[in-house]
Amino acid sequence: MSAPENLTLATAGVATPDLSAVKQKQQATWASGDYAVIGATLQIVGEMLAEAADICGGESVLDVAAGNGNATLAAARRFARVTSTDYVAALLEKGRQRARAEGLEAAFEVADAEALPYPDESFDAVLSTFGVMFAPRHQQCADEMLRVLKRGGRIGLASWTPEGFIGRLFRLIGRHVPPPAGLQPPALWGTPAHLEELFGAGAGDISCTRRIFNFRYRSAEHWIQVFRDFYGPTHKAFAALDAAGQAALHADLKALLEEMNVAGARALVVPGEYLEAVIRKA
Repeated sequence: MSAPENLTLATAGVATPDLSAVKQKQQATWASGDYAVIGATLQIVGEMLAEAADICGGESVLDVAAGNGNATLAAARRFARVTSTDYVAALLEKGRQRARAEGLEAAFEVADAEALPYPDESFDAVLSTFGVMFAPRHQQCADEMLRVLKRGGRIGLASWTPEGFIGRLFRLIGRHVPPPAGLQPPALWGTPAHLEELFGAGAGDISCTRRIFNFRYRSAEHWIQVFRDFYGPTHKAFAALDAAGQAALHADLKALLEEMNVAGARALVVPGEYLEAVIRKA
C-alpha cells in the first residue's frame, strides 16, 4: 500500500526543526481548550488496550503521554500499580480527579516521553493511548519505553492510522495551518512498518490489530463546535486563522464528517480507525 498524502518525511531541503520550540508549542496546544471533554469519550480504547496487553493485578504499569488518564484508569481497575505521566500538568490533574472520583489508586507525575525519569527495567508494562504518537522524536520515545520496561514486559499502544478519520483530519488541518517542517507525522505510529522500525531491534514480538472507535455526536456541526472549543489542535487551528480561513476550515471539516458519517440523518457516527499494538520486549 502506498503511503497516504504527507505521510512520508521528505528530507531534501527541509531544515532541522527547533525541537525545543516545537515541544513548547505542543504543550501550549494540548493545554488549550479542555482535552478531557474529548478524552473521556475514548475510555473504551484504554480498557481494550489493557486487556490486549494483559495487565494483571500487582504489576507496575507506566502510562506515557497519559493525557486525562484513560489507560491509567483501565490499568488501575485491574489493580495494577500505575504511574501516569504527561508533560502537560493540567491534563494530569484531570486524570487525578477522575481517579479520585472512582476511588482508584495511581501516581501522577509530570514527565517527558522523550526523557522518562525512571531507572532501566522499572515497569512490567508501558501503555500509551493516542499520546506518545504526538511526541516529535519517535525513535527517542520508543527507546525510552523499551529502556524502562523489564525484559519480557509489554508495551501497549493505541495510535490513529493515517488512512483513518483522525489521520485524514490532521492532513486536512495541515492544509489550512501547516505543521512545523521536518517532523515525522504522528500517524506513522499507526502503521505496523513504522513500529517495526522503531521497536524491532528490542522486541521479541510485535502484534498489531486494526480497531475502530466510533465518534458519536449529534451532528457534524455539533462535532465541529465541541472540537473547536475543547480539542487543542482544532482549537489552535481555528485561532490561527482569520474569519475567511476559519470559514474555509469549517467547511472542509463539515465535508469530511458528512462523507464519513455512517448514521445518516439521525446523528453523526464517524468510524475512527486506530492500530492497537502490543510489543513484547526481548
